[in-house]
Amino acid sequence: MNHPPLQKISRILLMTSGILLWAVLFFPLWRIDLIAPQYPEGLKLLIYPHELAGNVDIINGLNHYIGMKTLHTADFIEFRLLPYLIGFFALAYMIAAWLNNKKVFLLLFALFICFGILAMYDFWRWEYNYGHELNPDAAIRVPGMSYQPPLIGFKQLLNFGAYSFPDIGAWLFIIVGLISFGLLFLEWKQKNTISTRNLVMLFLLLSISACNNGPDKIMIGTDHCSSCKMRISDVRFGAELVTTKGKVYKFDDAACLKRYISTEKNRDNHQLYISLYNSNHELTEISKAILVQSKSLRGPMNGNLIAFPDSASINIDLKNDGRIISWKEFMQQ
Repeated sequence: MNHPPLQKISRILLMTSGILLWAVLFFPLWRIDLIAPQYPEGLKLLIYPHELAGNVDIINGLNHYIGMKTLHTADFIEFRLLPYLIGFFALAYMIAAWLNNKKVFLLLFALFICFGILAMYDFWRWEYNYGHELNPDAAIRVPGMSYQPPLIGFKQLLNFGAYSFPDIGAWLFIIVGLISFGLLFLEWKQKNTISTRNLVMLFLLLSISACNNGPDKIMIGTDHCSSCKMRISDVRFGAELVTTKGKVYKFDDAACLKRYISTEKNRDNHQLYISLYNSNHELTEISKAILVQSKSLRGPMNGNLIAFPDSASINIDLKNDGRIISWKEFMQQ
């Protein structure tokens, strides 16, 4: 019985995917960062395929006061199974490349997607259970309050800001998923003779879109300032800091952004954005904006700094009452 073979580029990428999956075993899959005034440097929980790491003991101590279960690697069956499952897929991708069989690849692709969906659901279920199943005799009880961290993104939990993002291991999984989708497309369109150049361009576009480190829209009444922890109510004065890893910190005022940067260790390892005052309040890079400071502006935290896309956009009253200032000058005030 004849089985449809794979293209040479497909076999190479399948072998590469297997190697990437082996590498997953040595890196954290996910990380949850907790930021609070009493912990300005933050606490981190790193989730490896085989263990929990980071500030586990400190987090367990804090969780005790609000009635959450303590976190121990031995309590999770996932940490016993996951290394074997990852090893299985790493080996399976290499075997698929060696067998040179399109049907084997399609079966492996379906299993890999199902595994990814089940893994994310299991992670969400774990977060839900730990955030909702609280000890009724805990020292701190807030009626109706739950402490489920976000699956991806930011969530305010009392005075802690919780950030949950994929780490290196998860990004390697995502890369393998993108490669698999690309191979599926390539094999499906084999009769149309897609060139290797077009395939490379496809992967570059997917990588660029997956690694976008741009700003997020500030949501009024929902987002909280990462410095003062107050709910953002006036987007006209809003600002953001985006790290090179794509983590977004939102601020209700340029003064809060300034205060946050002054306490941050890696001060240059980020990109700064500010809301445009008299437009749809979209965010623009601070270095590209025209900044105006005026005492009559009355910003949320008295930063009194707003941004415009160009000088022509500044109204006459602000030109007379305020002054154009650089971000460097503002930081030195």
